[in-house]
Amino acid sequence: MKVGLLVRIEAKPEYADEVEAMLRGAQELAEREEGTVTWFAFRESATVFGVFDTFEDEEGRQAHLVGRIAAALGEAAQTKLAAPPVITAVDLLGAKVS
Repeated sequence: MKVGLLVRIEAKPEYADEVEAMLRGAQELAEREEGTVTWFAFRESATVFGVFDTFEDEEGRQAHLVGRIAAALGEAAQTKLAAPPVITAVDLLGAKVS
């Protein structure tokens, strides 16, 4: 794993449960993506969520950014999110996986 994405997602309070369900359901989509090595969805607070995923290379990261999960997130941003998702590309310096 060489590169990753860190995504911050803030739901409107009335849609927080729906955003959580969407992220839980996205795991199946992530498992089907060949270029996605790891994928984590998490909740920081009642309305703030996040995703952290890793890829072997830039090609995998870019494929993910135009994939079904990104499309669903973009659609949700229209009505269910308080602000557009903040997507940060990161380079991995180290990892421990067991």
